[in-house]
Amino acid sequence: MADQTLTNEIKNAVAKRRTFAIISHPDAGKTTLTEKLLLYSGMIQTAGMVRGRKGGKVAVSDWMGMEQERGISITASAMQFPYKNAIINVLDTPGHQDFSEDTYRTLTAADCAIMVIDAAKGVETQTRKLFEVCRLRGIPVMTFMNKMDLPGRDPLELMEEVEQVLGIHSSAINWPVGSGREFVGVVERATQQLILFEKKSVGGAAKAAVERVPLDSPEAKAHMTDELWKKLRHDMELLEVAGNPFDREEFLKGKVTPVFFASALTNFGVEPFFDAFVDMAPAPGPRPADTPQGEIMIDPVENDFSAYVFKLQANMNPKHRDSTAFMRVCSGRFERDVVVKNVRLNKDLRLSQPHTMLAADRNTLNFAYPGDIVGVINPGVFAIGDTISLKGGFTFKPLPSFQPEIFARVRPKNVEKRKPFDKGVEQMTAEGTVQMLSSWDGLEFFVAAVGRLQFDVLQYRLKAEYGVETVLETLPFQCSAWLIGDPDTFDPPVTILKTKDRQNRPVILFRTSWDKDYTAKKCPDHQFLDMA
Repeated sequence: MADQTLTNEIKNAVAKRRTFAIISHPDAGKTTLTEKLLLYSGMIQTAGMVRGRKGGKVAVSDWMGMEQERGISITASAMQFPYKNAIINVLDTPGHQDFSEDTYRTLTAADCAIMVIDAAKGVETQTRKLFEVCRLRGIPVMTFMNKMDLPGRDPLELMEEVEQVLGIHSSAINWPVGSGREFVGVVERATQQLILFEKKSVGGAAKAAVERVPLDSPEAKAHMTDELWKKLRHDMELLEVAGNPFDREEFLKGKVTPVFFASALTNFGVEPFFDAFVDMAPAPGPRPADTPQGEIMIDPVENDFSAYVFKLQANMNPKHRDSTAFMRVCSGRFERDVVVKNVRLNKDLRLSQPHTMLAADRNTLNFAYPGDIVGVINPGVFAIGDTISLKGGFTFKPLPSFQPEIFARVRPKNVEKRKPFDKGVEQMTAEGTVQMLSSWDGLEFFVAAVGRLQFDVLQYRLKAEYGVETVLETLPFQCSAWLIGDPDTFDPPVTILKTKDRQNRPVILFRTSWDKDYTAKKCPDHQFLDMA
């Protein structure tokens, strides 16, 4: 890039960007935390609890009708807004275990993750799975111990569980004083100040008042019982002697996670957490890419514009019957109506009507910088994982597919609805809502998913967006694998179904995981892959 002014502009924009995903088990408070970030950045005046009470609020970041009905995040929304001196790009990922595939793809677009843990439950299954994905991608993780205003487990016990179950060092940045009804606030370890919190509005819809007092002052002691005071002093001394110190370099390498105790719903500890996040989290950095000559690193400032597609979503706005391709900008400056190369198609494309999102509200965009998430109209030319760049010549690392575990035949109830049915299924397969498999002879097709709820979403959206009611018949298979080796010489000792995926790769469906393991032993000339 010859233009020094443009280079400086990109450099400054990159330094301000913080692009992250929030990961958690369902109901740990992930969407609530996203809402509070919007509240504290001034983007919304009142935060809506996810399960909107009758006539109450519904979370801004959940846009699909089904999400608002069920109170869970199903798709990964991407939102951008300023927070103090930073520009935040937040990826709200589905916490429901059936959506681990969409979550995985979304995590590839993040530079950092916030792990939300329910203080009463500790580390749960889904959290464990998503943390593994972060470890695999080398994504640093910050921990938000949520729901401190409700009865919960001992904070030392929670810290220990994070270390043992996830295999990462934990470093407490603040420390809670009491929990449940006795929750007084948190002590900021670096400043030795007690931050006192009081609820300001029902359900934490408005910002919480923040009052700081020195921990060694009589005023601090006056806010707690003798028992609480003794426990606090004991815990603080223990942390000084045996706790892990926070080291930013170790955090960026994914070796240590800073832990914050708070309550997203009532806004306890939320603002100090966001402030610390902006200080600690990394700005967008270089990303590996493949060329015919081997691997290279794409620098966010030095290289021309490049991005990759991590998500496709149709009909986000019923008024606009279209599909949106979400791409993460990796380098250079994106400009409206820019002509770029789609490396997979080896084709020049104009990126028209680019926009950023706050749930279903579109805001037209003229420029975007590394770390930003841009939505562009997709007239059927983008696929998940596509690399987009000004000059071409390289591709970002491919996004893997997960092995499906549930399979079904699906057909329209009314035969006359075949055309919109085919269109809807094709669109949702492209988005990755479900995977599509065909029988070995190509005469039949099946839908496949990581979990049952994906089928519910498929049927819900076919009805809501394409006007097609469907009949779904599940198949008696519980797991699958991609087959490596000659399919013609594959002779399994158990009942299987031989299918092909959209790339014509052989996929074998098994009735049980025992059948799969037994077949692997009996067919040593063939290999089975759980991810492709």
